[in-house]
Amino acid sequence: MTTVDTRRAAPPLPVTARRSPAGPVLALLWAGAAGVLALWWADTGSVVGAAGWLTGAGRIAGLLCGYACAVLVGLMARVPLLERRVGSDRVARWHAPAGRYTVCLLLAHVVLILAGYAAQDRASLWHETVTVVLDYPEMLKATAGTVILLAVGVTSARAVRRRTSHEFWYCVHLLTYAAVFLAFGHQLALGDEFNGEPAATAAWYALYLGVAALVLWFRVLTPVRLNLRHRLRVDSVHREAPGVYSVVVRGRRLDELGARPGEFFRWRFLAEGMRRTSTPYSLSAPPRPDLLRITVKALGDHSAAVSLLRPGTRVWAEGPYGALTADRAAGRRTLLIAAGVGITPLRALFETLPGEVTLLYRARSAEDLALGGELEAIARWRGGRVLYALNGPGGERPPLTAASLRATFPGLADDLDVFLCGPHGFARDVYRALREAGVADRRIHHESFEL
Repeated sequence: MTTVDTRRAAPPLPVTARRSPAGPVLALLWAGAAGVLALWWADTGSVVGAAGWLTGAGRIAGLLCGYACAVLVGLMARVPLLERRVGSDRVARWHAPAGRYTVCLLLAHVVLILAGYAAQDRASLWHETVTVVLDYPEMLKATAGTVILLAVGVTSARAVRRRTSHEFWYCVHLLTYAAVFLAFGHQLALGDEFNGEPAATAAWYALYLGVAALVLWFRVLTPVRLNLRHRLRVDSVHREAPGVYSVVVRGRRLDELGARPGEFFRWRFLAEGMRRTSTPYSLSAPPRPDLLRITVKALGDHSAAVSLLRPGTRVWAEGPYGALTADRAAGRRTLLIAAGVGITPLRALFETLPGEVTLLYRARSAEDLALGGELEAIARWRGGRVLYALNGPGGERPPLTAASLRATFPGLADDLDVFLCGPHGFARDVYRALREAGVADRRIHHESFEL
């Protein structure tokens, strides 16, 4: 590790840590699930025989599946409270297992209901299935919605997703809206909990219409307004390191976006071969009233094409999103740990975080240090420290263990906030080392879609 100038400068004003609303949001979602179960309980008398038990279990699974579909769509509506306060990464981690549970509930609902009806009618499962699909109201549409939801579930499996393009995965997931719409009618037409129950019916309509309003507002109207108002275009592209490029985007009145260091946007460059893909990239410098900057490493076809962008290319952006901001810091001492292109949000934070700030930057070699000159200039200006963890002459990696971190950063476990950003394996290992070193979990701040 090497250190640059450590002279102190007047620090920015302190920022008070903001409490995450994740707990109350989860409590509200679980309370909704309890309310759904209460609907079944209030409408159900005694349960008699195998047919009654099968049908009752199928009704419960169907109600919970219907509720979960609304929740899943709501979680991905990009509501600012969730995206900027809870964190996009945490919301995505909620969404993934919730999606698996929803598919399981859907399958359980189908199998249990059909088995219960077959037992009640003393018919074969196949005969009952044909009768339900063809003769029951709204069931043809519900069947189509079921097939779509199962297809979404299959393409979400890791083994399948690794073998398909992001564009294909994204297009299949867009069909979720159609699936939820197609399945909605049969819930009210066939659900005993809603027949003759205007309050329950009104609540179900309010749930689905509320979620639809969130999607329309935050995923359609808000991005349209942003891009019409600010008219973003590529200003310039600069090489920072091998395979790493910075893109400067120019626009009008960008200070009105409210973007902050550490946040990201979803970017769609309207150039040949790039229009269909929207990719999240963090701001790699504090936003200016007329300029935003991102720094991208070539890890795939889309990110590699970023280096070929021409000035004047139109840009479609959505955001800002993310919770890796100064609000998370509770004290006046901060350690930033970055690896690879994970330096991008931390570079912006290094310039703007209040108090005493140290940056540890992990890279293979000095040539791979993106934005290194800027980091050293910031360190001299604000009186911070930059430490580099580079491979040795034989390619050996410097240890980032609990012992080495404690030795390098005295008082690590006392009052130091740690911001962490880098590839999944690196972030996971450093997180474990920090915990072993005694750093409280609430003081380790990271934003990762895999951790």
